[in-house]
Amino acid sequence: MSQNSTTFNQPRCGMQTLLHLTSLKLVLLSLVILLGIVIWRYSATALYGEAEKARFMRALTATLAAVVVTLLSNHLVLFWLGWVAISLSVQQLLLFYPERPRAQLAAHKKALSARLGELLLALAMLLLYLEFDTASINELLLQLSQTTAASAMQHSAALLLVGVALLKCAQLPLHGWLIQVVEAPTPVSALLHAGIINLGGILLLLFAPLLSLSPLAKAVLLFAALFSTFLAALIMSTRVSIKVRLAWSTVAQMGLMLVEIALGLYTLALLHLLAHSCYKAYAFLHSGNAVNHYLAAQLADQIEPSAKHWFAAIILAALLTGLTHFIVPLASLASSVLLILAITVLLLPSLSRADSHRLQRCLLASSYALGLLTLYLLGKTWLSAVMPTPQGSTFFADVLSSLVFIILFGVAVLLRYHASQPALNQLFIWLNAGGYLDEWATRLTLKIWPYKAATPQAKTALSQLKEPL
Repeated sequence: MSQNSTTFNQPRCGMQTLLHLTSLKLVLLSLVILLGIVIWRYSATALYGEAEKARFMRALTATLAAVVVTLLSNHLVLFWLGWVAISLSVQQLLLFYPERPRAQLAAHKKALSARLGELLLALAMLLLYLEFDTASINELLLQLSQTTAASAMQHSAALLLVGVALLKCAQLPLHGWLIQVVEAPTPVSALLHAGIINLGGILLLLFAPLLSLSPLAKAVLLFAALFSTFLAALIMSTRVSIKVRLAWSTVAQMGLMLVEIALGLYTLALLHLLAHSCYKAYAFLHSGNAVNHYLAAQLADQIEPSAKHWFAAIILAALLTGLTHFIVPLASLASSVLLILAITVLLLPSLSRADSHRLQRCLLASSYALGLLTLYLLGKTWLSAVMPTPQGSTFFADVLSSLVFIILFGVAVLLRYHASQPALNQLFIWLNAGGYLDEWATRLTLKIWPYKAATPQAKTALSQLKEPL
């Protein structure tokens, strides 16, 4: 880890003990700066004319500053303070429209989840300090990299960090706040889904040497993240609202990123994090065009692929993935399965439509798939120097993850084309209700911290809007 790092050459009592820059942090800071500039400019335009625009921009600035401080921190206390500051500043953004009950509910859920995560993070850092007798994150990670067997205290700290990551990444069943933050302005959704939600994965990547020493912590992370990925991806497929669909997609994508970390695929997880952040920022800031995309999709004929279409798409996807593996060996069976399934979905529409242009479409789709695989290889090769992948995951974890991905793919296809069947229809209804997984969290939140009703001024304004012209 030290070969990829750059420290400030100052006395020990100076800034060196507080700040530390590595190649991983440099990549993450570049992402933060890019997203910050885009979201800032979008907010300045989208909130034009808002009376409280200045308050929003201050909270946005505070959030971005807190993220930068947290990433650069080389002291356990400073890291924790930055982590807390992120949550407190995001809370102000979520309550930009405090008169909205659902916005208050989402903010209260997020606050309770954040406080629990901050408590677990404080306990983890206390254990690490007691174990290694240093508050310097750099020195702590250096000692961990030289450790061959974890102690009970290190296992406990790793488990606590896994709990923090699951909470921060809004994994089921504590996911409700992320689904309901669509009540906040669109820039807030973009900031959360493209940036803040990734902090759980970033935390585990920063403390990867500790996680690698604890098979128990990796097993807990794997099972919890697989559960979230499986259910959230299926629930997403039943959604119509573009923002809610994107929110469920984020839960599933974060679960998949955590699965990759649990399998030890750190390079792939970092690549996933970067790609997801850029995509989700674009998707939320571009969500206003969702109606146009929907109407365009409705104009296209809906064709159900036949068995031969599926077979051809899977074989071609496997060949392209095999070519990828020949150039740059894939780290695990699970990553190969993911690539094959993704390329299959990409190729299937071109193979399914029977007309005189099928060959041209197939060639175009195959070229597009090769281009994406090339980008994947380039990104993985570049990031392998930033966040190298250690020895491969265990055979059981690799096979289990692969089976879950295949079953998820199969169930999603059945729901897509055969949802009218009685059993699948019941499953569709249950998934459309979010599996009823958030109701208990809503009741508990309202009991601990009920939101206030709308102010008299807001009620008067609402009644005036409802009056006929």
